[in-house]
Amino acid sequence: MYFDRFDICEAYYLFAADWHGGKWSPEYAIFGRLHNLQFRPSPILSKDSLSENARDILANLIRRARRGETVVRAV
Repeated sequence: MYFDRFDICEAYYLFAADWHGGKWSPEYAIFGRLHNLQFRPSPILSKDSLSENARDILANLIRRARRGETVVRAV
């Protein structure tokens, strides 16, 4: 994995879409943060369209969530 802001935003967006626990969950707050960064996902954004780096970032987020780790903090 390496630092690429766009890959990070795409990975976090897909993570939040699949793993949020409702409107008031910390994961759902990711959408607001991405909006503040003026991130606008592509209409065809999916796991298949991610770069290899973004897939690694997403896999790491999912792995941490499955272990019960705090992936994101509440705002």
